[in-house]
Amino acid sequence: MTPDRIPQAPPPIDTVTGSGPRPLWSIMIPTYNCYAYLQQTITSVLAQDAGNVLMQIEVVDDCSTDGDVEQLVKTVGQGRVSFYRQQQNSGSLRNFETCIQRARGQYIHILHGDDAVLPGFYPEIQTLFDTNPAAGAAFTGLSAIDETGLVLYHNNTVQPQPGIIADWLTRIARAQYLRTCAIVVKREVYEKLGGYFAVHYGEDWEMFVRIAANYPVAYSPKNLALYRLHTNNISTRSLATGQNIRDIRKVIDIIQGYLPKEQRREIKRDARRTFAHYFTSHAQGIYKQHQDGTVALAQAKGALRLHFDKKTLVSVIRLYAKILLRSKS
Repeated sequence: MTPDRIPQAPPPIDTVTGSGPRPLWSIMIPTYNCYAYLQQTITSVLAQDAGNVLMQIEVVDDCSTDGDVEQLVKTVGQGRVSFYRQQQNSGSLRNFETCIQRARGQYIHILHGDDAVLPGFYPEIQTLFDTNPAAGAAFTGLSAIDETGLVLYHNNTVQPQPGIIADWLTRIARAQYLRTCAIVVKREVYEKLGGYFAVHYGEDWEMFVRIAANYPVAYSPKNLALYRLHTNNISTRSLATGQNIRDIRKVIDIIQGYLPKEQRREIKRDARRTFAHYFTSHAQGIYKQHQDGTVALAQAKGALRLHFDKKTLVSVIRLYAKILLRSKS
């Protein structure tokens, strides 16, 4: 029987079996129809290759249809990068689960097949773990890039100096500060907490909060990861139906169980407000760039339902006005 594409509880992660030596790193690259960017992703890892004794590198493909992923891995990886293909398309969460289950290293880096890392990423993470051995995960700053690799912006700095982040649980529970490409998680953490579940949009944020509730997390402000933004995915079903906002609402509800009871109400309100403002801004951007009123309004209406305040309302009214004026002209 095919397992649910969206697990309703964190899927358990098995411990590594066998008595043989284990690598320190597992760089697991989940892919689905990101053929155009995968070469850059693999190359960015190989540039920091610590050797097959210390570093496992593997592409886990979820039945892509946009190119011969296996042949690309063979060509670019030159035998250094292994390849695994799902028997059938299983969805992103199950593909992440497969990545974690197949990882044998002590540190797991899930690097999406359209993202990349910059020189020095792995040594910087190693330094964070070495100097903060209690940390369950460590991450660096990141830069967002477009389809061509042009840097669009740098993420906000979490703290000016490297080290364990103070009050990280209450901070990450209010807003999303990072992306999966920038964080490395100890395998033992996944073994204790389980894998990704519940939603397709925001599943990474839920995981980051879950980790923060159980372990210290270390950080370096160096921007050493590249997160790719796609402008051609605006009309996806998730945005057009507002499913992404409903998923965020669900994640916000889930993470309340990870928080101290006396702080839940305040943090929940802050998180809903933060994401409502983000989604109204996103709606404005969608309409400005693509003139897609249907998708923009779906995002705006979902944002209002998430949190109603003056800032959200004014932004939505302005969007309606722009769409109305354009339709009349």
